[in-house]
Order: sequence, then structure tokens, then C-alpha cells
Amino acid sequence: MNNGAHTIKTDVSRETLDRLEAFVTLVKKWNPVINLVAKGSLSDIWHRHVEDSAQIILMSKLGDYWIDIGSGGGFPGIVVAIILKETAPDTKVVLIESDVRKATFLRQAAATLDLSCEIHNARIESLDLPRGATISARALAPLPKLLELAENLVEEGGVCLLMKGQSYLDELADARKAWSFECEVIKSQTNAAAAVLKIRNIQRAAQ
Repeated sequence: MNNGAHTIKTDVSRETLDRLEAFVTLVKKWNPVINLVAKGSLSDIWHRHVEDSAQIILMSKLGDYWIDIGSGGGFPGIVVAIILKETAPDTKVVLIESDVRKATFLRQAAATLDLSCEIHNARIESLDLPRGATISARALAPLPKLLELAENLVEEGGVCLLMKGQSYLDELADARKAWSFECEVIKSQTNAAAAVLKIRNIQRAAQ
């Protein structure tokens, strides 16, 4: 087993860990062609990508739908779907990815791993979807843009888990110029400079 798999902070079975291993193998196989993750991070893929993605599950609100926007190489969306297959099988994970090749990879991964995923190869703004209890995004867009997208996707009382790098405080200050929202800053377990912004009650600020 790959060193590091056991450090995922979510209580999962051997079967789930096997699926995560299989997903890592798929990413490594496809990465030279599609560039799903930075080449330099492949050697530390469990810590940098799998564990980084898995940490947000304990911050989530589970319901009928979990919507992951800008899903890219499947972090966190596919990792979430693998773990929820065991821990919350009634939650459907919806992945949105505008890049055709990356969406093709996501479909291949979901089929290979027997996941209950709904994958949309489209721009987020063009879709009309049921709202999700949790909206997630990792390395997608500046916070003001993410709030604009999430406002139309998150259900009342739901949460947005937006994974951000070291500039998250500047992004928060910028976002508050146009938006009103509640935000809990949760320091990342895998990157001391990063954070997960747990955001609720998004509203456009009064002008």
C-alpha cells in the first residue's frame, strides 16, 4: 500500500482505500497526456492531493447532492465520491468540468471505480441543477467569482467549502466588498499556509 494512505483522517474501509489507490494509479497514468496535477506533486500525491481533498468531508453538510465545481483532475470531487460511496451512499456527487479532456478522465474514473457521480462537461453558469447541501471548489477562481457561482448552487442552510492558498485573507477582504456571508476559516491539515473557507448564507451586499 502506498505510504500515506493510512493518514487520511476519515474512517474508511480497506475497500475504500483500494479505490483511492486505484484512482491515484489512474491519475498517474493519464497525467502525462492531460496534466491533471502539477508534475512535481505526483511523488507526494497522497499528501498533496488525496489527503488534502479528504479533509473537507468532515467539514461538510451531507444531503441529496454534493456539487464540486471546476473538478479538474478529480480533487476533491472524485476523492469525495469514493469516500461517500461507503459513508454516505445516498449523497450523489455532481462534478462540473468545462475542459473536455478532463471531463473524459472524470467519466473514466467514475466508471472504473463504480462511483455514483453525475459529471457535466459544461460551464457552471450554463447549468440548471438541483441545489447541493455542500458546494466544493479547489484552486478554481478568486473568491468573489466563486461566491457568484455558488450563490446559485447551494441550498438554503448549505455550506460552501472553498479550498484556498496563502492569499485567502486578501481574497476574503476583496469578496466582502460585494458580498455578505458567514465564513469560518479552517486551517488546512496538509498545508500550513492554506485554509478551507467554510462559507454560509451568501448574499449580495447592499449597494
